[in-house]
Amino acid sequence: MKARTIVLTVVTCFAGLTLCFADDANMGTWKLNETKSKLGPGAPKNTTVVYEAAGYNVKVTVDGVDAKGKPTHSEWTGNFDGKDHPVTGNTGSDARSYTKVNDRTLNFAEKKSGKVTVSGQIVVSADGKSRTVTTTSPGRKGKTVKNTAFYDKS
Repeated sequence: MKARTIVLTVVTCFAGLTLCFADDANMGTWKLNETKSKLGPGAPKNTTVVYEAAGYNVKVTVDGVDAKGKPTHSEWTGNFDGKDHPVTGNTGSDARSYTKVNDRTLNFAEKKSGKVTVSGQIVVSADGKSRTVTTTSPGRKGKTVKNTAFYDKS
């Protein structure tokens, strides 16, 4: 009887967690729409971004190409709690934080050795079929670099 209660409790928790993430507009696979995007010359491109549930966390997998056209792959697992969580596979950052602004908006910051290398905002459209990612990063000679990437949900 005790084992049965424990199993039912665990199943109920996982079902509730799944429903919670299912309602998050950021979850799913996002493909870069290069035609609509405004990326600076030589800017790296995140061509596919996947947000998925990973237990009580969110896992973000990013695939793309760097400034030289070489494939890139990075992963981040954490919560949208504003705290730094480790990034693997990204030479430009070792930590990333996301802060949930509302149901369709996230602010984020990427850091390398504690210093912000990229910051930005992700906004999912009202219909949930697209999103806009605006980023700001320090460029050469102290000039700020801004990029706007548009993604379609697939």
